[in-house]
Amino acid sequence: MSQLSITINSQNYTIACDDGQEDRIQDLAMGIDQKVQDLVGEVGQVGDNRLLVMAGLLVADELAEMKESVGDLPSQKDSSPEDDKELAEGIDHLAQRIEAIASRLEQS
Repeated sequence: MSQLSITINSQNYTIACDDGQEDRIQDLAMGIDQKVQDLVGEVGQVGDNRLLVMAGLLVADELAEMKESVGDLPSQKDSSPEDDKELAEGIDHLAQRIEAIASRLEQS
């Protein structure tokens, strides 16, 4: 397990991640920081916790919209129920990873 430092809203957080995931976590943190900075531009500095919750909700909303659009896609002839199940499991896995990262950030 690796430790790395990420910066969100000018605050440094040290978090743990699986070995080899450091670059991915840094990229995700930059995306969250961008969401937070956008929120700061809209609502001001309303506190780190509130900004992180709001950013998390925005990311969760985007994920929910993606899930809905995937569900609205027409089925392809070559698609099987197993393929659909695998895709749904992949999306759920990503959602769990996002939630785990948000939880780690809140604990830091």
